[in-house]
Amino acid sequence: MTARYQLKVVTEFASAHTLRDYPGACSRMHGHNWKVELEAVANQLDDIGMGVDFKIMKQAANDVGDELDHRYLNDLEPFKTINPTAENIAAYMFKEISDRINSNTIKVTALTLWETERACVRYSEENT
Repeated sequence: MTARYQLKVVTEFASAHTLRDYPGACSRMHGHNWKVELEAVANQLDDIGMGVDFKIMKQAANDVGDELDHRYLNDLEPFKTINPTAENIAAYMFKEISDRINSNTIKVTALTLWETERACVRYSEENT
């Protein structure tokens, strides 16, 4: 049986956005205090018994969050061309963080982005 360790860290950032072509109030500039839940799976432990140090996961999530923090998302790539919806932000963060921490032993599996206390999106990718 293969070992599987599911790890999760939580971070946050604040930003503003405008949803282009949205038929309502969100078409005007507004902001959110976003909460980010980053999940990863480790298939083995290192010499001291960790799948990955939580600090590494948190640092990667914070680094990507810092690029978005206190910014108007519509001014940033890729959101100049795609709407900065919660779904698109979650996918963007998932890919950016994955590029930073994925290895032979650790893989980002999901990113949940909370827009409010009661509304979130969870992004993951199927294994192909």
